[in-house]
Amino acid sequence: AWAGEEHEGAPAGGMGEPVGYPAGTPQARCLETERPVADSVPTAALTGLPARSAHPVELLGEGVHHYLGAPLCARGCVLGLAGFYRRGGGRPFEQDDLTLAGELAARAAISVDNARHYRREHQASLTLQRSLLPRALPRVSAAGLASRYLPADAWAGVGGDWFDAIPLSGMRVALVVGDVPGNGLQAAATMGRLRTAVQTLAGQDLLPEEVLSHLDDLVSHTLTEPGGSPDGEQDPATGATCLYAVYDPVSCRCTAARAGHPPPALLPPDGGAHLIDLPAGPPLGLGGIQPYESATVDVPAGSLLALYTDGLLKEERGYGDTDARLARLLASLDESGPVLEDVCDGVTRTLLPGGPHDDVALLLARVHALPEDRVASWEFASDPSVVARARAVTSAQLAAWDMADLDSSTSLVVSELVTNAVRYGGQGPVGLRLLRGDSLICEVSDRSNTSPRLRRAATTEEGGRGLFLVAQFTTNWGARYMRQGKTVWAEQVPHGGRPEREIDEQALLAMFDDEG
Repeated sequence: AWAGEEHEGAPAGGMGEPVGYPAGTPQARCLETERPVADSVPTAALTGLPARSAHPVELLGEGVHHYLGAPLCARGCVLGLAGFYRRGGGRPFEQDDLTLAGELAARAAISVDNARHYRREHQASLTLQRSLLPRALPRVSAAGLASRYLPADAWAGVGGDWFDAIPLSGMRVALVVGDVPGNGLQAAATMGRLRTAVQTLAGQDLLPEEVLSHLDDLVSHTLTEPGGSPDGEQDPATGATCLYAVYDPVSCRCTAARAGHPPPALLPPDGGAHLIDLPAGPPLGLGGIQPYESATVDVPAGSLLALYTDGLLKEERGYGDTDARLARLLASLDESGPVLEDVCDGVTRTLLPGGPHDDVALLLARVHALPEDRVASWEFASDPSVVARARAVTSAQLAAWDMADLDSSTSLVVSELVTNAVRYGGQGPVGLRLLRGDSLICEVSDRSNTSPRLRRAATTEEGGRGLFLVAQFTTNWGARYMRQGKTVWAEQVPHGGRPEREIDEQALLAMFDDEG
């Protein structure tokens, strides 16, 4: 193989083209014996046969009198051949020349092999990294989404940056970006572990600061697990950063917390991009230096939220002037247009004109508001008599929304959830809220933090079937906890979604038959 610019005497064939040598030639002997070989005026040494062609490739021009070949061998593998030629009437190659050529070839072979291994690991890391990132962002009613992941150049190696958008109950969406220290396969695998953990925690509808606290515990406890980190080595996730934000399209508010991560940027509809002031929590896995805290801000409909990793702020030799680069980020957002994909391109082009020097993850969200006519809410006293009233207002609202086909199942859900809230929710008021989007969501709130539990009641029990019925007649259901109280929600797909089930008394009784 030939490297560098073409010069006089370089191959007439394509640069880097594989070349084979006939048996008996000095090159063939050198490759067979894996030792340096010298020869004088070898006619066959002047040509080689390309791997994919029968036409000879002229290696050097006229006037060559002496040839020395040294194999490129590393880790038991022959990688190629280094050829040295003397023109004119120079002296033949001697033993010292063979020794020197062998040493040069051995050093070159190690460098070539290291480069091969590095390239292979870099490609494997990049493939793993891309496979662990979202293939496509989810379609959510709360926001329009766009993202970019830019791997670092080959010298820096693949890192552990990631992003995610996770649909939550109540038509909310969680926006996540994170950064694992280090690079290579280990960083990519650790990123996948943390991303999976965040998705699991998000599914429990925890507050942002609670998500980060549990994530911090996960990283901290890895060292104490048997075989978790051999020889007392630090968990590769230690020092990872994460930003977790939840946007609610009903209230048009965003609650976020961060663990050692740069704060998000916010561009309101009337301009004036700025960083959201969030309490700065420590990176993950540092042993609970301080508790994580969240902040809640108003985010008007049409605003642009930008979450990013620190690779967007790095220059070729490190961070440089971070404040100046943050100012450029905000200016780029101020000058952006309505198309999110174009905004992604504009931001990365402005801040990284020469390409990234570290991994970069960028997540943009153009937030929407759920129109007021798609939200209906009521508050009732904690009294059994309000159940009938709750059913009545629900039926009336569904009729107004032209969703009477969901009346029977929704009335059943409302009846069961309100009854449970009255019975187990304490003395505070009971809240009922209906949300109409791509699906119909029914939410019942109370002041109790008691966790609802789905169970199968025996035929001899008079109660205990409420949540089982809710699960049977809805697409999905769950509970989320607030600082005071909880909300139990149930989701149904209207008009052309999953068909509504007919409520058959005999079928319902059969569900709880203990016989057989």
